[in-house]
Amino acid sequence: MARIIEKINGERRIIKMSADDIISVVQDYQRIVPRFSDRETARSYLEDVVVYIPED
Repeated sequence: MARIIEKINGERRIIKMSADDIISVVQDYQRIVPRFSDRETARSYLEDVVVYIPED
């Protein structure tokens, strides 16, 4: 499960991901991206997609 690590002084938070989290993200990417012929089209599509990672 992903875990958000709080940062002090208003810095960006860090998300610590397990191996299973990373595999899940890669599988989702591989499932979505083969539909597109070029990187820019894939990037444009992924900018509009929300990916959820379970948190501890």
